[in-house]
Amino acid sequence: MSRSGYTLPAFACAAAVAALHWLHDRQPLSIASVDLIEPAQIAAIPIEQVAGLSENTALAIARSDPGDNLDLTKDTPIWALVEWREQGDDAVIIKGGEGIGRQLNADDKPAIYAYAQRLLQDNLQRMLAPGEKITVTIILPEGRSLAIRTSNSAFGVVEGLSLLGTTGISQPLSTPDQLAVFREELQNKASRFESLVFCIGENGLDLARKLGINPDQLVKTANWLGPMLVEADVLGVKEILLFGYHGKLMKLAGGIFHTHHYLADGRREILAAHCAIAGLKLPDIQAVFNSATAEAALTHLKSLDAATGSDWVNQVYSAIAETIDVRSQEYIQSHSEKGTKVTVCGSILFDRDRKIIVKSKTAGLLMGKLC
Repeated sequence: MSRSGYTLPAFACAAAVAALHWLHDRQPLSIASVDLIEPAQIAAIPIEQVAGLSENTALAIARSDPGDNLDLTKDTPIWALVEWREQGDDAVIIKGGEGIGRQLNADDKPAIYAYAQRLLQDNLQRMLAPGEKITVTIILPEGRSLAIRTSNSAFGVVEGLSLLGTTGISQPLSTPDQLAVFREELQNKASRFESLVFCIGENGLDLARKLGINPDQLVKTANWLGPMLVEADVLGVKEILLFGYHGKLMKLAGGIFHTHHYLADGRREILAAHCAIAGLKLPDIQAVFNSATAEAALTHLKSLDAATGSDWVNQVYSAIAETIDVRSQEYIQSHSEKGTKVTVCGSILFDRDRKIIVKSKTAGLLMGKLC
């Protein structure tokens, strides 16, 4: 059985709790109790070090333990600097320090997202006496170097990592045990809805909610799209909207139905092939093929459209979206015992700014039902 751990927001909160405890009691904590909120449970998180830097400032350090997960933040230290202050209306002000990324598409705000904000606010405010006010700065000393190995920049987050997620529990997303968890959620929702939305990760889930899709119809798949599609078909789900970042979801157009990059990639080959079919000139096909990321390839196509008044982005990505639909239904068909009536699939691809690039024809119809 694989071991779960906690997400980065939980460790950041634990460090902040320990630092605030020192300011109150001038005593270090070896274990910080954190109310995870999602799920509703208390986590006992080890604190590595606590130090008072002045009468009004304390620093505490926790260390990330995501469990048996393929997570590059494993063992990275998380610092929380907590300072008393007198000015301002807010009891708790949260800042991002070194190693916390900046959101280019959100006025350079620190990449400390809704769940992390709520976790810190709720846990720290309950420790404050009336009138007490603090500023909390979260620091990831290794965040800047680790971010180079992530796709953060593809989502407009630079110079560090994100405190992202909707839960305090870090499940091993690439293990069969985690697939069992996803299947259980799918089984529950398939018993209530004929149409569901599959989201690979947190960005898709967040954007789908903002578009007005019922959260109860959202299903997280992580990289297990193939098994989850087959399971949905077995359960009698009639329609599935595949909703994802283009750099992930386009892999399905190449017949890759487990999308973890450790197993397969193929993005530049898929993009280049569809560019060639659409009729792009050889130098532009080569530029797409040689792009470092899918986002860079998309940027090249956008610049080409802007320079020539063409519509290559729509042509290429519409073809990719339609291919995703076809190959998804072929994948289901090849694993189905139901004959010709299999789950209908539509796909929506979005970019790093969480703006929709394209909807397949089927996806457009499904969105009309879901929103």
